[in-house]
Amino acid sequence: MSHPHPPQHDIPPLPPTAPPIVMVPKRAVFTAALLGLAAGATIVGGAWGLTASSGPDKPGTFTLNGTFELTDSVVPDGDGGCAGTRGYDDISEGVSVTVYSADGKVVATGGLGKSTYDEGNYNCTYKVAVDGVPKGERFYKVEVSHRGTLQLSAEEAENGGFAGSLG
Repeated sequence: MSHPHPPQHDIPPLPPTAPPIVMVPKRAVFTAALLGLAAGATIVGGAWGLTASSGPDKPGTFTLNGTFELTDSVVPDGDGGCAGTRGYDDISEGVSVTVYSADGKVVATGGLGKSTYDEGNYNCTYKVAVDGVPKGERFYKVEVSHRGTLQLSAEEAENGGFAGSLG
């Protein structure tokens, strides 16, 4: 006896229909690429702009420049420099220089720079350069070591007019 229907094999189901193919004009692809490039450049440029203002020369700050002179108990160091002695032992290259705001808050710190010995007057003069002092104060106070503060106007401070002495 023959079967009216041929034997059927397990046939896997047909896959769902594929999504339709959408043709995007080349101009749209080019425009999207340019927009992406512009957006990326804007983000990178903005980040660079924000971080560029975080160094010692950032806007809103200045370097307090000037000199500090020790006029008593000075000893030469043999290399043209000098240091304090006999009660002025705390005065030497690298000793702390603290800058205070008008209301007495510490706003920047640094140290005494290179010293120069004046053989004729037995004086020792140090370079002073404290980076990152914020602008906008009416006046500043500057302290070398623990020797008390010297006050100077904002204009003097910003224009390199610090000149302190001890001894």
